[in-house]
Amino acid sequence: MISPEDPRFSGMNKSERAYHLLKERITRNEYAPGHRLVLSTLADTLGSSVVPVREAIRRLEAEGLVDYVPNVGPRVAMVNDHMYVDCMQLTAILEGAATALAAPYMQEPELAKARELNEKMQMSLGAFDPREFTTLNRKFHQTLFKRCPNQDLVELIEVQWERLNYLRESTFAFVPDRAETSVAEHEKLLAMISAGADPEYIEKLARQHRLHTLEKYLQARNQ
Repeated sequence: MISPEDPRFSGMNKSERAYHLLKERITRNEYAPGHRLVLSTLADTLGSSVVPVREAIRRLEAEGLVDYVPNVGPRVAMVNDHMYVDCMQLTAILEGAATALAAPYMQEPELAKARELNEKMQMSLGAFDPREFTTLNRKFHQTLFKRCPNQDLVELIEVQWERLNYLRESTFAFVPDRAETSVAEHEKLLAMISAGADPEYIEKLARQHRLHTLEKYLQARNQ
């Protein structure tokens, strides 16, 4: 279990530390969906008073990771397909916008790194590991919008990614045949960025890329 003494949380105030600790425990499934969040117990566990824990839970509730049940109190939000679909749709919009904004500022080092990551994804298809592929995929897209001038937009994407990690450990575990097509779409996206294509077209490609994964998942679920 992640410890309150973890050096990553040093320098944070009590509310920030409580928020990040609880969020990590939720997204790593240390606190599973439906787990009751008892303020006094959490405060003792985190070594703080109830006040910063309450503030942290409010933030997590706003992000959709916690919900409030009348006569029960806060609990880790239950996983459902509706939440996953909403999150994927929103992520598609945000990633498309951030990739388009970053494209004019991308330099060859970022493009080379993205190509390298996509090549690793291509090579991993033979002995497919959904978790590893998902990690590489995330790094690939982070590289594409690294130079996005709107950091608020980037932070919103990070929030959605954390929600996706909680909702599905790896979408590619559900639709492994999507991986190969995803790599091909990455190559097209990189080619368009390298060629200086219109940002609106790049945004469309990036958005559709994420939505194609969602469509594949929904098709598999309904079979």
